[in-house]
Amino acid sequence: MTAPIRFPRFFVTSPAPCPYLPGKSERKVFTELRGANADELNEALGRIGFRRSQTVAYRPSCLDCQACVSVRVVASEFKPSKTQRRALKANDDLVSVECRPWATDEQFQLLQKYLASRHPGGGMTQMEDTDFADMVEHTPVSSYVVEYREPGIGAEPGRLVGACLTDFQGDGLSMIYSFYDPEHEDRAGLGNYIILDHIRRAAERGLPYVYLGYWVEGAERMQYKVRYRPLEKLGRAGWERMADDEQRRLIAAATAPRSRKRDGALPAKDGNPAEYKLAD
Repeated sequence: MTAPIRFPRFFVTSPAPCPYLPGKSERKVFTELRGANADELNEALGRIGFRRSQTVAYRPSCLDCQACVSVRVVASEFKPSKTQRRALKANDDLVSVECRPWATDEQFQLLQKYLASRHPGGGMTQMEDTDFADMVEHTPVSSYVVEYREPGIGAEPGRLVGACLTDFQGDGLSMIYSFYDPEHEDRAGLGNYIILDHIRRAAERGLPYVYLGYWVEGAERMQYKVRYRPLEKLGRAGWERMADDEQRRLIAAATAPRSRKRDGALPAKDGNPAEYKLAD
């Protein structure tokens, strides 16, 4: 006799200030991922907008806001833009390796450099090496870390310039958290390259999607996600492709000079929150 499948129990967090939209509060519904069916549960929840953080799957459940929108790239139909082709060319000499989910000091040092430059004052800047190890190693599902290194000399591995904690799912790759050297003068578009490489990996495996997490139209640092086409977003009726004219407008707004954004020449719509950074 086979053991019955345990239906997951869901819990709701108390409201807290939203880290992406001023004046908003966030609330999450979550469940624990564990046991022999953790992979299947994580994949099923991922298809309805959940994200993984260590041994927990969560999704926004805010009382007064529906701004968080799950998005995914259709890998088999993706065609890079001119900017994305430049990023591919600038970094095509990098050596990428899928490593087991085991945190290293080299990865942690790179993460600290990334956070200090891109997210100063954010909650993750207070992470210690043990917190980082928990983030990477506490996974009940099929996960790995993709490392991106410059060419080495002889048998010595090259300099680590990027990494991404990734979940392998039956319908695609879910990018849990990526980081890179933001101050590398000779490596333009490293962050874009990591996403582009995941799209390539998914297409080569015959996997239809790359999950990018939550997109928030009102949060500037989340707008990079709209640059990958075709993009699907999760709505009340399920996954639907973002209309070309809508995506072109969003890309134009995301790539506009900051002075134009401040002047209001390209106003954003009412907000949409972003990724829960592995409390992401």
